Amino acid sequence: MPPTDPAPAGPPPARPAGRRASGATGFPRRARSRAWGRADAGGAPHAPAGTPAPHRHREPLHPGAWWLWALALGTAATRTTNPLLLALLITVSAYVVITRRPHAPWARSYGAFVKLALAVLLIRLLFTTVLGSPIPGTHTLLTLPEVPLPDWAQGIRLGGRVTAEGLAFALYDAMKLATLLICVGAANALANPSRLLKSLPGALYEMGVAVVVALTFAPNLIADVQRLRAARRLRGRPDRGVRGLLQVGLPVLEGALERSVALAAAMDARGYGRTAQVPAPVRRTTAALTLGGLLGVCAGTYGLLTAAGGTYGIPVLLAGVAAAVAGLWLGGRRTVRTRYRPDRWDARAWLVTASGAAVAALLFLAAARDPAALHPGVVPLVAPSLPLWPAAAVLVGLLPAFVTPAPGTAVKASVRTAVKEPS
Repeated sequence: MPPTDPAPAGPPPARPAGRRASGATGFPRRARSRAWGRADAGGAPHAPAGTPAPHRHREPLHPGAWWLWALALGTAATRTTNPLLLALLITVSAYVVITRRPHAPWARSYGAFVKLALAVLLIRLLFTTVLGSPIPGTHTLLTLPEVPLPDWAQGIRLGGRVTAEGLAFALYDAMKLATLLICVGAANALANPSRLLKSLPGALYEMGVAVVVALTFAPNLIADVQRLRAARRLRGRPDRGVRGLLQVGLPVLEGALERSVALAAAMDARGYGRTAQVPAPVRRTTAALTLGGLLGVCAGTYGLLTAAGGTYGIPVLLAGVAAAVAGLWLGGRRTVRTRYRPDRWDARAWLVTASGAAVAALLFLAAARDPAALHPGVVPLVAPSLPLWPAAAVLVGLLPAFVTPAPGTAVKASVRTAVKEPS
């Protein structure tokens, strides 16, 4: 075989420029590592310069703003019995809940509050049908057999005539309470209870823990019932009726007891209930200011709701609020606790709160200027009409659906947003 040429003496041939540093990509490895950087907590690498940045998660709204917005809508519902305005308030709250409700177990309680509101409507109509109504009427729908009662039960009847006027009055009055319940359900579905607890003043921390645990228990209970019923349906077992209720209710009760024991152990391990030593005069001053402030708030609110107390209502209410705030500030000195990354009350929280307050204030004004439009009569029985400017005022409550971040706007997977590093 022919002899092979020996390897030439001297240094090895140089590689093409950029080959060693860049590999197959054409970018120097050091520069490429600086451009892409480290992978973040979600595993997605940072894109190099010129790559469009992925959509980052916006800070959620302060939970207190959701509660103030919902309570303002509920306050507006107490100023009218017009079913059209009440239905519009329900629609506004439902739209905001649908568009801004997060994907969390405690956010599923809105449906339960809607069912509770429907139960209130049905029970009120049933009582009016069976026990009668004080509203006189001429349009008789049906006549039930009347049960005679003794003389000491004067004013109460069982059965008798059921009039359209009585049912309409009961429906209008029950819709007001149902709207208030739905507004509270909207606040439960939108506001995170644990973040709400973190935002409470120090003086209300112990009471806030009890309230938040109670508010969290109902959504968890509903989630447990749904999970167990779905599991029984997958196994081909009945989930309805008395038998299904018993076989679902016992595991739910057992889970609730286990959750309570775990919560108590966690609170004890974290030193719940520890208080700082404060002088006795400070404690007495705190109790006097807090109790006097709450009494002043109650008296001022009563004065605002009655015609006779319109002169003293606002001053007493303001004085009560000032005393209560001072008492809460002094009481917060007894609580030894800190806040990790407290929620900020930003411009969006002010806008959400202002939208609910505007709805309540405008309906208060409408009730004073045009009470007939907000409280339609039933004798004689006429169809209720929708007042234009109060309806437009209710639509102001839709503002949170446009100024707050939508749920699920966190950083998505890097497959769609970030450019992958070439191999």
